[in-house]
Amino acid sequence: MHLYGDADCPEPGELPDSAEIIASDSHSTLIPVTTPKKYSRLSLLGHTAKFPEHPKAATLETFKNENAKRDYWITFECGEFTSMCPVTGQPDFAKIRIEYIPGELCIETKSLKFYLASFRNTRSFNEAIVNRILDDIVEACRPRHAMVHGEFAPRGGIGVIVDAEYPDRPENAKAPKRTKPASPRRTRS
Repeated sequence: MHLYGDADCPEPGELPDSAEIIASDSHSTLIPVTTPKKYSRLSLLGHTAKFPEHPKAATLETFKNENAKRDYWITFECGEFTSMCPVTGQPDFAKIRIEYIPGELCIETKSLKFYLASFRNTRSFNEAIVNRILDDIVEACRPRHAMVHGEFAPRGGIGVIVDAEYPDRPENAKAPKRTKPASPRRTRS
């Protein structure tokens, strides 16, 4: 396996898709990355790719859950989610949290990043976006349980918080616990 050093560095555009740059204080080293066969169907991780123009479940890639006999939670947090208001076209900003108990498959993180970024030019109401994300997660990996929490920044003084859950919550189940917003600090005049 050949490593690219300072004296032997390829020209820009000649880097292999599977190259990874390792940076240090004195120089950068390009190391070819080989993908184990069991992950060979992952098309984004370890490769360069463009963000998709529109969200679709097919963007979400999965890998085999090595601990499928155990119930455990996986949580993804995206603090910089953006979409667009369907009426005005103004940007909406949100924090999105995805929590799920995987079945046989787990969501691959880079594909989730690409999937969430594809909402940047999507015009839709906040409630529809959170439910769409949940539907696409369920379609992609068939989790035992999943919840998507969207906390959208205030517009006109009103913030929106949306929770969608799979499978649907039974009628007698309690609503999710939420922390109360901090009271505004009082300043002395």
